[in-house]
Amino acid sequence: MDSITQIVLGATCGEAVLGKKIGNKALLFGAIGGTIPDLDVFVGSLLYDNQIQAMAFHRGFMHSAVFAILGAFGIGWLVFKLYDKGKRKSSTNLNDWRKLFFWSLLTHPLLDCFTPYGTQLFYPFSDHRVALNNIAVADPLYTLPFLICIIVLMFYRRQSRRRQLWLRIGIFVSSTYMLLTLGNKIYVDKVFNDSLAKQGIKAKRFRTQPTILNNILWYGVAETEDNYYLGFYSLFDSEATVNDWKIISKSPTIIDVQNEDLKTLAWFSDDYFKVFKTAQKGVYKYNDLRYALLNPNDAQSSLFSFRIYNNNGRWDMQNSRPDFDENQSFEDVFGPMINRLKGK
Repeated sequence: MDSITQIVLGATCGEAVLGKKIGNKALLFGAIGGTIPDLDVFVGSLLYDNQIQAMAFHRGFMHSAVFAILGAFGIGWLVFKLYDKGKRKSSTNLNDWRKLFFWSLLTHPLLDCFTPYGTQLFYPFSDHRVALNNIAVADPLYTLPFLICIIVLMFYRRQSRRRQLWLRIGIFVSSTYMLLTLGNKIYVDKVFNDSLAKQGIKAKRFRTQPTILNNILWYGVAETEDNYYLGFYSLFDSEATVNDWKIISKSPTIIDVQNEDLKTLAWFSDDYFKVFKTAQKGVYKYNDLRYALLNPNDAQSSLFSFRIYNNNGRWDMQNSRPDFDENQSFEDVFGPMINRLKGK
């Protein structure tokens, strides 16, 4: 999920493990631990000069359970040695710090598994990207109540029962909301599945996920032999059905997707993608169809879009953002999705 949410969750782990011993400093160290896995964005850019491979590195090894274990021992030992000095001598022990960093490092990828992006939790034993698709990468209804509880508890003494009470409230509220999103996911999957069946669309597979910043408007993509069907469903819709599909043909393939770099990109997209020509020679637009359309009425308005090009035999990526007209207003860009969220 987004960085703020991961900081809050990491701080929660720090408080749960070491809050009674070192107070608010536990929040800080937990927040640091909760941030470390996302540093793979910078590590990937250092390891690879190819942006496709660097992107694939994100949510890989540094988001795995193996990394959480190794990091707990290595980072925990280092921080303990730096902390256990002077007046702080013997106020904590090595096991405390290993626990703090294990949970802050592990809960980060576990939380990411609920999002659509996918997380290689079991790497290096498997490169499968775990993605439950029940909550958006950023959802304020999950984050804000959790954040408020963490801020409130900071004003109580470390041994205060009220401090522990606010910690439990934060965990309870966020967990309850997460369970609610899982319930929404089960319901929306049924709506999409029933809609495909009733309309005679013989899908080999389909996936659904909430659109950004909410859990009300859901997007789904279904794959048949020849096409991709893209559709939206809002929990505010008057009927539990999807009938305004946008159809994207799977053929023809305009570039050789068997190239190793493009195979990596296809793996990243779970093979839900479409490549289009652009006005620029040798440059193509790659739309990751897992992610919602910015405009539900425009099949070309993919939220997750790349410009790819062949660079001396290697395919590379220029950017990873949708196309915006610089003269467009906020209403022009996000208005169609907001209107669709309101239901029909």
